[in-house]
Amino acid sequence: MQHVFYKGTDETKPVLLLLHGTGGNEESLIGLAREIDETASILSVRGNVLENGMPRFFRRLAEGVFDMEDLIFRTKELYDFLSEAAQQHGFDRKQVVAIGYSNGANIAASLLFHYENALAGAILHHPMVPRRGIELPKLSSIPVFIGAGTNDPMCTAQESEDLGALLISAGANVTTKWFNFGHQLTMPEVVAAKEWYNNIYA
Repeated sequence: MQHVFYKGTDETKPVLLLLHGTGGNEESLIGLAREIDETASILSVRGNVLENGMPRFFRRLAEGVFDMEDLIFRTKELYDFLSEAAQQHGFDRKQVVAIGYSNGANIAASLLFHYENALAGAILHHPMVPRRGIELPKLSSIPVFIGAGTNDPMCTAQESEDLGALLISAGANVTTKWFNFGHQLTMPEVVAAKEWYNNIYA
């Protein structure tokens, strides 16, 4: 998968896996990651699917309707890539914390839904439930931050609530923060994510 890797100055920190929204690329969230933790290593990945020329991590049939077959395939593709990247760049595969926005948050959530040891933690900005009606792996105390918009037209409040509940039922330690905005990623949300991250990893 097309990606960039920036080695951090503090190897005790997690490796931040950056997963962009529709139309983004591997450079889109670098500033966000530096805002969260400027000392951590960064692995930023470009989605392998194109929708009208815009990179995404998996196909969708319509807005809010995921192509499940492709979602499952692309989730495994990303999961396998993380092991390859850990070998290539020399980082601890068990210390990967995802930071995803929109489509990137959805593929990060899908990693949690499908693989027990996929991530050490996740910051999910405006995610949806990736898949319903499946039994989740054991997510024993995995810390997850969900940033949600009360007026988000793409991702309803119910989606965010359902996702949090499903992750909690699988054992994850979920913190959901609400913001009176739409689908955009705003500074108050970034600040809240940074505070959450510092409480766990600082």
